[in-house]
Amino acid sequence: QVQLVESGGGLVQAGGSLRLSCAAFGRTFSNYYMGWFRQAPGKEREFVAALTRSGLLTYYQDSVKGRFTISRDNAKNTVYLQMSSLKPEDTAVYYCAASAIYSGSVEPNDYDYWGQGTQVTVSS
Repeated sequence: QVQLVESGGGLVQAGGSLRLSCAAFGRTFSNYYMGWFRQAPGKEREFVAALTRSGLLTYYQDSVKGRFTISRDNAKNTVYLQMSSLKPEDTAVYYCAASAIYSGSVEPNDYDYWGQGTQVTVSS
């Protein structure tokens, strides 16, 4: 099993940048496909980005492609989400998730473990 803990959220002006981190506590981190989701108040949880076990292949929601970058460092048991050119519509709670068998899935139910979430607020 694995425990996930997100950090790095905060308040930023439109056009600014933030880097989110997700620390995984478990011996089999490299065996999991990882993803980031976000959820704004009153809205459904939305897929943001995902990557393979090695990190060689990445997947992005169209609205963040070119602005966000997902990466992982298996030696540090950590996955990152580098966010640039932030927009007010990016405001949400961001969640890190791990899937044992699904690669690049946009479906939250395909993920086995979730972090507690970190708030990202983008002001205009």
